Amino acid sequence: MMLAAIILSKDEEENIGRAIDSLLAAGAAVFVVDSGSTDKTVQIAREKNCTVAQRAWTNYADQFSWAIANCPFEADWYCRLDADEYLTVELIDELRALLPTLPSAVAGLNVKRRVVFLGRWIRHGGVYPIWNIRFWRRGQGRIEGNMDEHIVVNSGDVLRLQNDLVDDNQKDLTFWIGKHNYYATREAEDALAKNHGDFRDLTDVQRTRRFLKTNVFYRVPMFLRAFLYWIYRYIVRLGFLDGTSGYLYHFLQAYWYRTLVDAKIREAVMKMKREAQ
Repeated sequence: MMLAAIILSKDEEENIGRAIDSLLAAGAAVFVVDSGSTDKTVQIAREKNCTVAQRAWTNYADQFSWAIANCPFEADWYCRLDADEYLTVELIDELRALLPTLPSAVAGLNVKRRVVFLGRWIRHGGVYPIWNIRFWRRGQGRIEGNMDEHIVVNSGDVLRLQNDLVDDNQKDLTFWIGKHNYYATREAEDALAKNHGDFRDLTDVQRTRRFLKTNVFYRVPMFLRAFLYWIYRYIVRLGFLDGTSGYLYHFLQAYWYRTLVDAKIREAVMKMKREAQ
């Protein structure tokens, strides 16, 4: 078997069928690790002949590590795909042609993630391209990180694929806001603990982003940094060229979300001061 793919899921009936179809078109066997879905997620996965396991949710890194360790397929290559993502036709064709030809020295493949928000591809504001290792040779990949979980390879070369995978969640804005509220809580906790992760296993782009976040962004005064970051994304990095959908995405993701993180940090600090009195 050339390729096996892992998807973590919970209540993803709007998205998961599309993700699975793209993986099957690439010739992959699909392993879905579900965390107690109450909708048709599991039914859809099983109807498409995926192997499904049930495991209570812990956190992303732990859940994915368990999925890697318990994947029932012995494949030459493995893939991580979120339920709201899918492979483009061009990427499918590239993988089918490329994977059988790769020398053993190649341990991972980096791919560009294309974000679609409210029906529009977000091309500007520093959002595209975002490179992630999503394909790795058997025994070479592991998950690292807390807020920005990513695959790293133990050794070997990492090549860049030419084509994209797409992040296009079909759920509504209420879901998006709720998810980012949860992310904001986690990020505030990390900021208070000064837990910005290990730089060693990151790609050059990820290392640069982490350095800037730790040594520049978090040194700017609270609340001002969210405003400046939005201006940087929307004006300096030309986010305004993404139209109405782009305005909403850059405002919500850069300004609203970062303000929410700071608000949660401030709330936690005030609580600690009260408890210390």
